[in-house]
Amino acid sequence: MTTYRGKTVLVALAATAVAATLTGAAGATAATTSRAAAPALAWAACTHTGHLDGQQCAKLSVPLDYADPDGPQVELAVSRLPSTRPAARRGTLAVVPGGPGGSGVQRLSQKGAALAGQLAGAYDVVALDPRGVGGSVTAECGLDAADRRLTTLRSWPGADGGIAENADRSRRVAEACAANGGAALRSFTTANQARDMDRFREALGERKLSVWAVSYGTYVTAVYAQKFPQRTDRLVLDSSGDPDPKRVARGWLANMAQGADDRFPDFAAWAADPAQAGEGLRLAEHPEDVRPLFLALAAELDRAPKPSDVPGLPLTGTMLRQALQTALYGDAQFPVLARLVRAAQDPAGVPELPRELAAVLPDSDAALMVGVICNDVAWPKDVSGYERAVAADRAAHPLTAGMPANITPCAFWKDAPAERPTRITDRGPSNILMVQNLRDPATPYAASLKMREALGPRARLLTVDHGGHGVYLGNGNACSDRTVTAYLTTGERPVRDSVCPA
Repeated sequence: MTTYRGKTVLVALAATAVAATLTGAAGATAATTSRAAAPALAWAACTHTGHLDGQQCAKLSVPLDYADPDGPQVELAVSRLPSTRPAARRGTLAVVPGGPGGSGVQRLSQKGAALAGQLAGAYDVVALDPRGVGGSVTAECGLDAADRRLTTLRSWPGADGGIAENADRSRRVAEACAANGGAALRSFTTANQARDMDRFREALGERKLSVWAVSYGTYVTAVYAQKFPQRTDRLVLDSSGDPDPKRVARGWLANMAQGADDRFPDFAAWAADPAQAGEGLRLAEHPEDVRPLFLALAAELDRAPKPSDVPGLPLTGTMLRQALQTALYGDAQFPVLARLVRAAQDPAGVPELPRELAAVLPDSDAALMVGVICNDVAWPKDVSGYERAVAADRAAHPLTAGMPANITPCAFWKDAPAERPTRITDRGPSNILMVQNLRDPATPYAASLKMREALGPRARLLTVDHGGHGVYLGNGNACSDRTVTAYLTTGERPVRDSVCPA
């Protein structure tokens, strides 16, 4: 469930009574989080691009290592939109972004106006940039530019399915991060993000937090609710992955293969619709013809990459497949993919590469993308095991060509996880509403059912007959928007798991 500059592209936070049993980084306990009081926040008008009128920003100081709460401190960027109706205000709602890599401050800027319209002053709405993101503490690995493209950070196998180049790159990235990332990079973990959330709550002067979390943010919030159950008010988990503590991000990536298969029929139906003919974007007469067309084109580009509008960066089959993954996140991206397909089919065409394919990511973004997933849990180290997994995955899920099962820098990561991943359980308040699209390319529905099973009676699941990644205020489904808003504003939650029709 990785993101690029706030856009989700991959694939995915303690009560005093239980604090003594919850371990933190390098042996810290959950109680350590509040041992030294969080300082007051010095709010000022935000100045970042895209900020909203009335949006305020500040810096939050947190321990670099919660095992040493009075040791070195680092700063996180935080933001808020105060309620404009103090008489209606009931608390504070934290917006937790996806990723790892999403900016909470930017997401608040993007969704703040829509939230204000839905919540009618019921909350101050707040967000933070997690460690490694935006205005918060960052780290760098010193990676070569070629290793900082989306199609290299995501381990797409070679055209023949080989992974030798992936293994070499993964080893190189892991070694660079070990040499250059330092203590800051080692602190980029889900558990620390959960502790940082509680530090933020304390600095806000709030007894409890309500949360709207999306994608990877749902896992962060589930961890928060497990560690700090009595600090949670009303929680909305929007587009959840499998919280299996033995796999965590490795499982999220693997599940994207099925997610692409679940979602592709929506694109196929759109691309065969006669309504697209006027724009020259109708790719086939029948939806069932779109998939073989796409796979054949990707195979052709594997054999003979096509020069693009970016000198020295031709359109390859791998790049076309990555463009598909991006487009499946939302219907608004379907025309972008269709134009790329049309340009690739045209002998005289020069494909215009989407920005995420052409860009070289900043080194700090690349470090964050690999840091969290490698720090959270140990990954298998046997290269031959990945070779077998890729071969099986390519056969079962040609659209993703083995990428979700492939090797990553985590196989060569130098530092063992500082702590075991948190196991999500059914112990805690029953105050969680899950919302999930049926056809989600990044957090597929079958994986979300694993989160639902783990939470047990703590949660209710609202299933939405829709495709794409992200539900609330994201896909236009009035039923799901109405249900989430009602829960956040009134506390009314479905009495049992339920469904919103298309």
